[in-house]
Amino acid sequence: MASNRSRLAWLDALRGVAAPAVALHHSGWTFVPGVWAEIDRRVDVGTWGVFVFFLVSGYIIPASLERRGDLRAFWTGRACRLLPLLLVALALALLLAYAGVFETSPGLGDRPPPLVALANLTMLQELLGVPSVIGVMWTLSYEMAFYLMTVGLFAVRQAHRPAPIAAALAVAAVPLGLLMPGATINGGADLVAAVLGVAVVAVVAVTVLANGRLRTAAAVTGGLLGLALVILGSRIGAGEGLVIAATMFAGTAVHRAERGMLRWRWAVAALLTVLACGVLVAPDPAWASALVLAVGFFTLVFALRRRSFPRWLAYLGVISFSLYLLHPLLLRIVPNLPVFFLVLLVLGHVAYRLVEAPGQRLGRRLNQRRRPATGPGAARSERAQPQGGP
Repeated sequence: MASNRSRLAWLDALRGVAAPAVALHHSGWTFVPGVWAEIDRRVDVGTWGVFVFFLVSGYIIPASLERRGDLRAFWTGRACRLLPLLLVALALALLLAYAGVFETSPGLGDRPPPLVALANLTMLQELLGVPSVIGVMWTLSYEMAFYLMTVGLFAVRQAHRPAPIAAALAVAAVPLGLLMPGATINGGADLVAAVLGVAVVAVVAVTVLANGRLRTAAAVTGGLLGLALVILGSRIGAGEGLVIAATMFAGTAVHRAERGMLRWRWAVAALLTVLACGVLVAPDPAWASALVLAVGFFTLVFALRRRSFPRWLAYLGVISFSLYLLHPLLLRIVPNLPVFFLVLLVLGHVAYRLVEAPGQRLGRRLNQRRRPATGPGAARSERAQPQGGP
């Protein structure tokens, strides 16, 4: 167990930098806007952080699914890892909004409450044209779409092709970014959003509950839905949305190359293609530089992955989902930047201990109860998964 945790410490270190970077981005605009404006026009630090998260998810999520080899266990683990903290964060956000010390995304109150609940609880709100209760949740929509696509590819034994998939998505981003600069699923399409949200819930449920060809059909349908939502539903446009998806598959290519299942030149080619196309579709230079620097930082830490990392940095990675999801709730409560980070670290630690960790243990117990023969390897792969990402 310890050796496995040590082997993955570099991933915790990446998350341990990425989550505070996103928090710094938002707190900088809140507490020192003049200074932060000068930084942000050069490098979008928040975007840099989320691209690091996307690369980490791409690296570990498909590998965890393949080690487990069980779609039902995968979705059970994801639900128990993400939903407990999400539910707590949403409840806190709504309470703070009612108290007047937190602002939800604009337009949230104009949409039907059942649709808002469906979209945010499935984490697909960004791709369904529904406002997020907590603004930073937009990244979770792309994570969810990636899960759907990964499961679909796994079901038809095509998960071993991350490099060409990453390259194809990145190349497609360039023309589609010009043709579809905004979401086709717009903010007023309540019925369309509801149908698509229910469809995703249905295919995941069938994937979890069914067997054989029906499970495979549901998984493939979910993968196609995930891809369609990225193309048609990305509020930032199909170009940027596809670059995000391509970035995650490029992270998968790195993992496969490291394991000797893919030649390194193909993984490098996938990363370079993502970078080139990402720069072409970038809405501004700061977004482009964030992508380039994120890939560079990921590559640097990957090269140092056999080195030891400070325990405090690894622990920041362990609680990174709490830091990421909860930090917007503090921006109008604390008085200044130092106090903000002090309170955030305490809140992140408490949230991990009381909410995240019990949820993860529940997921492991459910999977072990259903498949006693799974053995310790499955438990290790479950722990190895990212904390949910941004």
